[in-house]
Amino acid sequence: MAETPTPRATIGIISLGDMGSGLARLLVAHGYAVATNLTGRSQDTHARAAAANVQTLPTDAALLNTTSLVLSVVPPRDALATAQRILAALPLATPRTATNPLYFADMNAVSPGSVRAIAALFAGTPVRFIDGSILGGPPSPPKPAVPVVEQGGKGEGWAVVAGPPGVGDWTRPLLPTSGPWGIADVEGVHGPHLAGVLRAKHIGREVGAASGLKMCFASLSKGYAAIAVQTVTTARRLGVLDDLKEALGQLAPGNLERMERGVVGMGPKAYRWVREMEEISATHAGEGEDQDGGFAPEYIFRGAAEVFRTVAEDTVLGREKVGKRERGTTADDVADVIVEGLRERKRKRTEQTEQTGGSPYLDPVS
Repeated sequence: MAETPTPRATIGIISLGDMGSGLARLLVAHGYAVATNLTGRSQDTHARAAAANVQTLPTDAALLNTTSLVLSVVPPRDALATAQRILAALPLATPRTATNPLYFADMNAVSPGSVRAIAALFAGTPVRFIDGSILGGPPSPPKPAVPVVEQGGKGEGWAVVAGPPGVGDWTRPLLPTSGPWGIADVEGVHGPHLAGVLRAKHIGREVGAASGLKMCFASLSKGYAAIAVQTVTTARRLGVLDDLKEALGQLAPGNLERMERGVVGMGPKAYRWVREMEEISATHAGEGEDQDGGFAPEYIFRGAAEVFRTVAEDTVLGREKVGKRERGTTADDVADVIVEGLRERKRKRTEQTEQTGGSPYLDPVS
């Protein structure tokens, strides 16, 4: 029996959602071990860890003892708390020194101001902070060769969709980083090779650059999804959704494809995108001491946040799971579901109004 090759190094990932587990599979496929702490996480998360061959550890301190690099890949609302977890685990783990530092890469969709505040937590500690971001969808492996029937029914052959598994065969997002350190600088984990596997390009020495790039990128991608959600919903309520799709198909087929793709993929992620839109809004506005975008006040992406909040909290799309879809698999059904949700929300508010004597469009003051 062939021996299992020794991993290049162990990489820590918190947590294993759709993106985190995709990165884990990519790393394992290219010779790395991956570890995480799943205390308190759902059965779905444990299943993703098992499917990706990720080692699960009982504590954050145990995780820090296995690796020199932790990637934080969590919903934006959890970015600060995840950094605080690492900070709290440091005294419980094997002591780190200047010659044996821990690298912590915040890869989350947060504003430059937010990531600067997170980086400041690690000042004076043996943690080297990396500002990172993820542009694109989760990594996916090469497609295997598939059987095909020759034209004319003469028999089966094989169509090789991709060659032997290699880094270039995977579909991978971009992982820009910035700050004093990048992924290639991490000692003990084959940094330059790891950066190549992850497509981790270092774009600048300032913390905030990588996160700012993410915010601008997502403004166009997820911001468009918010517009598309409102568009298909309103068109359905006006009875012109089919006409809209026909017109787009004739005049702007690319926009039709983008609209349908945006609304269909959005449902299970809407709860995450609420905070992401708020972070984008803060980026464009330059709130507080950070004057990143300079637009003040900034309303566009606060409105987008409310669109996704409506989807997440007032429709059944908010209960959908990636890979386990039941509703919202077409643009038409997305529109139907949201129309249903808005009607139900209005009904509840009307009932509430009758009880409180207020307006059905304003939440009662407690």
